[in-house]
Amino acid sequence: MKRLQVIVGSTRPERQADIVARWVNNRATAHGAFDVEILDLRDWPLPMFAEGIKTIGDFANPTYSDPLVKRWNQKIAEADAYLFITPEYNHSIPAVLKNAIDSVFVSFAFRNKPAAFVGYSGGQIGGARAVEHLAHIAIEAELVPLRNTVLLSTVQRAFLPDGTPVDSLSNVALQIALDDLAWWTAVLTPARAAGQLAPGGMRMMAAHSIESA
Repeated sequence: MKRLQVIVGSTRPERQADIVARWVNNRATAHGAFDVEILDLRDWPLPMFAEGIKTIGDFANPTYSDPLVKRWNQKIAEADAYLFITPEYNHSIPAVLKNAIDSVFVSFAFRNKPAAFVGYSGGQIGGARAVEHLAHIAIEAELVPLRNTVLLSTVQRAFLPDGTPVDSLSNVALQIALDDLAWWTAVLTPARAAGQLAPGGMRMMAAHSIESA
């Protein structure tokens, strides 16, 4: 079974992510296509991104600036697909989530794997602007961000006491996102196994080296 990591992108004490994550976990597990793992960034207190040539060491087995960063890269590498849960802070994602993505460095562990998004906010936008930013970040990480997403507005009132969404279409939106993830995972997993191009940045560096030789 393919491995789906659900990344909870808020660590704020008063976050609304917990009820969202429980709902996502239950639906993703029931979907049947994935072995689901929750990665709560509260459990991964990563240092602020500080990686560079001096912290990497051996590119084949990087040491990184902190052992936790190495473990994070190894953990991310285990998955075949990702589902990010993010609130919207000032029209974007939390800094802790951006830092977690930035910290997947040199390992290219996100590369050529699909990603779906669940955004939420206390207002009417439902995290749409955060998801839009996150999709751009995902492209740079060489993830494959999917078009269909889940947006939860006025999140404080979005769920009944039993964790069921007030709006039944939220379940439909999540089902569509999970179906898309399953399809793209089935496509991309054998494609990666058959052989991947080197990252574009590395190919460009190689071209510069040949020109300057």
